[in-house]
Amino acid sequence: MDAADRRIRLKTRLFAVIVVLSGAFGNFFLDWGLRKSNTQLSMSPVDYVVAIFDPWVTLGVALLIVWLLARMALLSWADLSYVLPVTAIGYVATALMGRFFLHEQVTPQRWAGTLLIVLGIGFVARTNPRTTPEREIALAGDRPC
Repeated sequence: MDAADRRIRLKTRLFAVIVVLSGAFGNFFLDWGLRKSNTQLSMSPVDYVVAIFDPWVTLGVALLIVWLLARMALLSWADLSYVLPVTAIGYVATALMGRFFLHEQVTPQRWAGTLLIVLGIGFVARTNPRTTPEREIALAGDRPC
């Protein structure tokens, strides 16, 4: 593996961690804030504006913005077929936070599904994050759909 490949792998791992953590914690704080404020959102936009100003909800939204930006960056150099499975570990983190911090009852079927996600992540994480050569990526952007 040459220096460029090592650099891409390191950058990919770093951004994958940012995507996973910002997504999991963003969703956690969004849920936490809505639960703490006993907000039942309806069709009224006013309810959503009021909810967004809850500090926990605001933190959740900010982290989900970080999630989106980090995911965009990651997808700009790594394959979609790599990024989505690898960052799916966020679902595992979400299940764990739901169980231990939000006191949700996670059924055996959900734990089994979570285990399958972990196994899939293990398979995909062992592969190269980018299989399309740089030149093909650049040329694909010039082609009409």
